[in-house]
Amino acid sequence: MFYRLINHLKHFDWIIFIAMIVLIGIGLAEIYSVALGQGDMAWLNFKKQVVFISIGLILLFVVSFLDFHSLYSLNNWIYGFGMLLLVFVLLFGQTIRGTTGWIEFLGFRLQPAEIVKMVVLIALAKYFSAASYKTDQLRHIAITGLIVSLPIALIFLQPDFGSGMIIFLFWLAMLAIFGLNRKQVFIISAISLVIFLFSFFLVLKDYQRERVLTFLNPNIQSLDQGYNIAQAIIAIGSGGMFGRGLGFGSQSQLKFLPESQNDFIFAVIGEELGLFGVSLVLIAFAVLFFRLIYWLKHVDNNFGIYLILGVVILLFIQMFINIGMNVGLLPVVGISLPFISYGGSSLIINLLLIGIAQSVIIRARHI
Repeated sequence: MFYRLINHLKHFDWIIFIAMIVLIGIGLAEIYSVALGQGDMAWLNFKKQVVFISIGLILLFVVSFLDFHSLYSLNNWIYGFGMLLLVFVLLFGQTIRGTTGWIEFLGFRLQPAEIVKMVVLIALAKYFSAASYKTDQLRHIAITGLIVSLPIALIFLQPDFGSGMIIFLFWLAMLAIFGLNRKQVFIISAISLVIFLFSFFLVLKDYQRERVLTFLNPNIQSLDQGYNIAQAIIAIGSGGMFGRGLGFGSQSQLKFLPESQNDFIFAVIGEELGLFGVSLVLIAFAVLFFRLIYWLKHVDNNFGIYLILGVVILLFIQMFINIGMNVGLLPVVGISLPFISYGGSSLIINLLLIGIAQSVIIRARHI
């Protein structure tokens, strides 16, 4: 058993792990910094984040020990479980800021939408790994569209526009990697536009429509819908080269910047750690992504390849949207920054994703 553990750790990709730990460490430092000026609740969030990190790291190592091939055979059960969670949260979940998206469990809040992101990743990885590019691609679009449409619909009913959008963009990215021609791109774009317009006018709440409209001009109504973006830009711009220092960010400490531990933690990093801190975050993400991509040429299993691709795409989309809305390039849609933002469900799921990727890598190194 001890030899097996040593051999397992020997094949572990520590570069990926270290890059991830750097991101987690920066996030924890900033959550601690915000807690200095925001009272007992913020301190409780810091303590919870430490617990989430501990649980997530344990699960990461446990999952890396497991053979990723088991996810292939268990996919139907995993997908069914994910859909049941989404139905359960609609019926019995907690409503916070107009969204019924959390389940109370042992004093912690579980967000099924975060779990379902991983569920969809596994389902699409299984489908694409078994599908043939040479067969009718419209059939692939239709089948995978059905796979993602159910969770997106259930998530929109909460309503959680951000998570539903993440799954939709993830699906498009996976299709693009699998291979699409211009006609197919046009068809998907047209259908997506119709669905978006339907959702915009008949499904989304007023505040969600306002968020999308604010995207067209983030500077309008700076004391209303555009307030968050305006304060985030001010925070990042005031950081300079090395920032104001942990605990000395005026926008976050004086509560001008809302959701400073979650959606806008990148702005807090920019204010307190400056260009140096922002660069460190971007470099750590770059190392993480390039290292995962590096292993694709060393994996000879299609399912494993699509799992790693899925991890890269899912994490990149969330990172890109979060940073984009922090600097005013994208609307505020409530997307956390992977490994950095406060939040148990998202952090633990992201750590599980790295665990799955490590499982693929470890078995590739054994070949």
